[in-house]
Amino acid sequence: MTEELLKKLDFKKGNGLIPVVVQDAESKAVLMLAYANEDALAKTLSTGYAHYWSRSRKKLWMKGETSGHTQKIKQVTTDCDYDTLLYVVEQKGPACHTGEYTCFHNKLKG
Repeated sequence: MTEELLKKLDFKKGNGLIPVVVQDAESKAVLMLAYANEDALAKTLSTGYAHYWSRSRKKLWMKGETSGHTQKIKQVTTDCDYDTLLYVVEQKGPACHTGEYTCFHNKLKG
């Protein structure tokens, strides 16, 4: 992501947070939805591993810091409105805290 794109990101719309859709680089499955503030995004870009802002714990966290189920960043893109991010990752282990591969495992239809 270039500096120019970083400046366009709209953190104000979400009261300092931007939703992050996370996709597995290999399977293309949507793994989870999380949130990032500016610090979490900066940490993600500098370390190459996904960092998020926990809305419930009110703190920065790295995915897999306790479970070992890390997300190595392969690509970061923004949507056309600059208010949502997409992290394409190399997922180690399951993405969901329940132990499921993806957080989107509860089918309502289909």
